Amino acid sequence: MYHPSGNVAHLATGSATGLLEPGAREPEALYFQRCVWCGSAMYHRLLCPVCRGSELRTERSEGSGTVRHSTVVHRNTPAARNVSLIEMAEGFVVRGRVMGPPIGIHSGDRVRLSTAKDPVRGEPVFQLLDEYRAWT
Repeated sequence: MYHPSGNVAHLATGSATGLLEPGAREPEALYFQRCVWCGSAMYHRLLCPVCRGSELRTERSEGSGTVRHSTVVHRNTPAARNVSLIEMAEGFVVRGRVMGPPIGIHSGDRVRLSTAKDPVRGEPVFQLLDEYRAWT
């Protein structure tokens, strides 16, 4: 089902066809979908990418994950910023920003959700769990 606040299908708790009301959510939480049929976790999808099922239930993420890939972007911004792909503990991947110096963020770093939405770009913002990483 199409949700009026974005391109995301949200299901009500206890119903496989209802919509989750936007007011019922915590603003600083990250929500994802899980397929009712195959159990695959995904972020902001209309159909399951594994079995193509349309019955998705919305779940709240714990907020911890690992940096899968990070890159530094210099375009359309006054200062360099990072764009990272974060693999969450629940098994889905989300694009977001990791706080800290862009050059200091590497694949394999553990992160925790800081803010569910960046006020400018609307992406989740994460913070490093291990602040210091020795140069190797």
